[in-house]
Amino acid sequence: MAGADWDLVRRAVALRPATRVSDPVSARAAVALVMRERASGLELLFIRRAELEHDPWSGHMGFPGGRAEPGETDLLTTAVRETMEETGLDLRGEAECLAPIDEIRALARGRPVDLAITPFVFRLQPLRDGSPSPEVVSLHWLSLDRLLDPGSRTTMEYEHEGTVVRLPCLDADGIVIWGLTYRMFDNFRLLLEAARA
Repeated sequence: MAGADWDLVRRAVALRPATRVSDPVSARAAVALVMRERASGLELLFIRRAELEHDPWSGHMGFPGGRAEPGETDLLTTAVRETMEETGLDLRGEAECLAPIDEIRALARGRPVDLAITPFVFRLQPLRDGSPSPEVVSLHWLSLDRLLDPGSRTTMEYEHEGTVVRLPCLDADGIVIWGLTYRMFDNFRLLLEAARA
């Protein structure tokens, strides 16, 4: 199977309008699926969040992003601001926003959170790495083809209220992506697969 390229990504995000969470929520957030091209193919940016006591996603792998602030008129602005704060990458000046994809309802520790998250797909033009802020432990540019490889999909054990459950995840050479980030990536993967058909 041929590797993912920009043409495939553009077809995927243009397949249909992004859906919105239908249940009322009092807060919205946005994340950025930032991709760049290297000789080996497309790479997708992930962050490892810092360990913070009151953050339900503390220490997890994720996409740069966060909650909308008062006065922000659209979630694209939120995604751009949060990415700059967390990674130092200027998506407004150095990237092309290709499209939003399906919004999802947040879950934390297995329970719905009063928050909807919109992912936006970006093409980063310069070959920059970015640098982590104090909110972020590290940045990871992972091969999109590796993430799309069925061999990367697996399960992990997660203890919740005294019960161990098995959750779907991606394991990309020891970097485990699960939970909200897995759900958002999986929605993107399904679009890419539909665009290949």
